[in-house]
Amino acid sequence: MTEGPGGRTGTSGRPLPHLGALALVAVALVAVNLRPGATSIGPVLAELEAGIGLTPTVAGVLSALPGLCFGALGALAVPLSRRCGVTGSILLGLVVVVAGLLLRVLTGSTVLFVALSGLALGGMAVGNVLVPAWIKRQPADRVRLMTVYGTGLTVGGASGAALAAPVAAVAGDGGWRPSLGLWGLTAVSALLVWLLVARRERGTAPAQDGGGSAGRLLRSPTAVALTAMFGVQSMNAYVQFGWLPEIYRDAGLSAPAAGLLTALLTGLGVVGGLVMPTVIDRSRTLAPWMVAFGGLAVLGYAGLLLSPASVPWLWSGLLGLSGWAFPTVIALINARSRHPQVTARLSGFVQPVGYLLGAAGPFLVGLIHAWTGDWRLVLVLLALSGVALTLTGLRVSRPVFVDDEMGPADPGGAPA
Repeated sequence: MTEGPGGRTGTSGRPLPHLGALALVAVALVAVNLRPGATSIGPVLAELEAGIGLTPTVAGVLSALPGLCFGALGALAVPLSRRCGVTGSILLGLVVVVAGLLLRVLTGSTVLFVALSGLALGGMAVGNVLVPAWIKRQPADRVRLMTVYGTGLTVGGASGAALAAPVAAVAGDGGWRPSLGLWGLTAVSALLVWLLVARRERGTAPAQDGGGSAGRLLRSPTAVALTAMFGVQSMNAYVQFGWLPEIYRDAGLSAPAAGLLTALLTGLGVVGGLVMPTVIDRSRTLAPWMVAFGGLAVLGYAGLLLSPASVPWLWSGLLGLSGWAFPTVIALINARSRHPQVTARLSGFVQPVGYLLGAAGPFLVGLIHAWTGDWRLVLVLLALSGVALTLTGLRVSRPVFVDDEMGPADPGGAPA
């Protein structure tokens, strides 16, 4: 990929168009649609059990499916982009998301429902990996685009969880179908906008992948630390979404109160998505932030351990602020890579591995809780994860580029 007077160019030599407001709308819509298909399932599990005979075992599979698909299928995004280009691959991913989400609400088969859910999650996994690389290719507004992207991910995830049950209740019998199908229709809007983006970019051929193999990324301490940080953060997020309401209910709080406390945690994540990309762009060092993320996690879990019902909003607030690590690590994938090809490779390395690590968290928490009969050991271990969050964060806080750490490029690859 070469740089021309008009900005970044594809292999055709034509500058990439400055999409302006269209880019902001495209990123916002794709980000909002990369989570609800997963987060809207939990609140209507009971309706799914009645509607299509979903068993507890299959419900467990559905709960684990997002992390598994984001990890395993996200690894295919970069090879796909070599054939279809970054924009074309995001577009294809959205087609798959729309098809999976709309078709699964039409079936009465448990097997088909799970398979179509996996299909939709696979399309989301492609977007997870490639949207940061697409943003890196843009000639302008990258910090603003990353802010919109990180915020959109959080808003979409929270909206899927918050709206699922109310929409199902309003729809009446079989209300889970319109409740889940709503997000397929929402994804259509993102698909239409990305068709327009693809049309505007026509003739600017996608850059050939030269970001290096996974082996080269393993030479980069920053890439490895980003992956570990993403895994620790993902594990905490999945555990909090899955088990925090139960922890509060076991402490004597009502179900609605536990839900509101989880919503508080999620809402603070939206603020983090707005703030952290600008902080990263303007700060000389992120070390104080990384210490804060880990320290807040330790304090939040310690509060849940020692006195969960006394000031429950405080513990949720501390954990929500610690969750700003998520938009931070997403933005750092972009900020710690120089070339868009490396951004794509780095995203395709950090996110799949990180999501697979994170997906194991809720499962292990469930096992430990069943074994011990209470939450004490779980909360101690989660508090210790705050230390890991800080240590990995301190490594990625250094202003270095992964490109420079990987060593000489492979023959024919992009310069490092």
